[in-house]
Amino acid sequence: MSDDPRLAPLAAALPSSVPFVGPEALERARGRPFRARLGANENVFGPSPRAVEAMAAEAAESWKYGDSAGHELRRALAAHHGVAMENIVLGAGIDGLLGSTVRLFLAPGEVAVSSLGSYPTFDYHVAGYGGRAEKVPFRSDHEDPGALIGRAREAGAKLLYLSNPDNPMGSWHSGAALAEMVAEVPEGALLILDEAYVEFAPEGTAAEVDVEDPRVLRFRTFSKAYGLAGARVGYALGPAEVIRAFEKVRNHFGMSRMSQAGALAALGDQGWLAEVRGRVAAARERITGIAAASGLAALPSATNFVAVDCGGDGALARAVLEELAARDVFVRMPFAAPGNRCIRISAGLPEELDLLEEVLPEALAAALARGVAG
Repeated sequence: MSDDPRLAPLAAALPSSVPFVGPEALERARGRPFRARLGANENVFGPSPRAVEAMAAEAAESWKYGDSAGHELRRALAAHHGVAMENIVLGAGIDGLLGSTVRLFLAPGEVAVSSLGSYPTFDYHVAGYGGRAEKVPFRSDHEDPGALIGRAREAGAKLLYLSNPDNPMGSWHSGAALAEMVAEVPEGALLILDEAYVEFAPEGTAAEVDVEDPRVLRFRTFSKAYGLAGARVGYALGPAEVIRAFEKVRNHFGMSRMSQAGALAALGDQGWLAEVRGRVAAARERITGIAAASGLAALPSATNFVAVDCGGDGALARAVLEELAARDVFVRMPFAAPGNRCIRISAGLPEELDLLEEVLPEALAAALARGVAG
């Protein structure tokens, strides 16, 4: 709660917190850099060389605003997905688009439903616009579509949020299962389907829904598989009428010329995307093996990270995370039980995983020695 009388009452009542503390802030606090940056789910294999060239070429034009309509990128995305340009809106990553979506559809006091322990930025925006968050638990380390629909009906929710594949557990549902969920969305509600990691997932994971279905908006990003997290490029796919509504609230000049040029070039280099997928799959396999060598179980993952069960409760997982940080390895962990029995390890470069392999047994032993076996 802030004492500044100039703040709006809602803003004054909000905690001064952020969904995630960035690795740079953690490095400043600890006084030295991490040797292995395995906690932010970044694509360490980087963007397409074509994207880098395109952004470098556009740098000299940075005195100009970016195209407020994102015309060329939206046209390319429309062709890529087989939809009309009017079915696509661009934004500063999925995070920015989530904020615009909540602002558009959730009035103060209205309900949004999501999973306990799921990606927290959605709830951050719900709180920021005065909404009320309702939660349902995960089921078997998966978000539970049936429970989300049931709670939405009970609470009269305006918004439902589900990520597929899921962050932080790495689990996924089939596109057919998500189509069944869309069919059950209550009248007057909207499903926000976060597909940030879908390019890493098995064939058939993407939701099998008509882009003009008024019950769902699908969100994609260039931050993960395309390796452009720092460029902040995301987009939503949905009915033209709903997409037009974003013109009321979106930041029209919020995406730089370099970001648009990089995303356009990255989309055009599907060969690089395939190479990244292969490297990520190899890294997931290696993380699974490293975990097994320490007697830990890795959960199946359709993302560029792996959730590793530390064999106890959240206190043990937190201790393992802290001991890894003390050994210069940055990882994160889920926020809520029972997922918080795990640590979450991003796909890393071979030398980063070499370090993980070296220090994970030490970190686990040190954590257990602290008496937090769970």
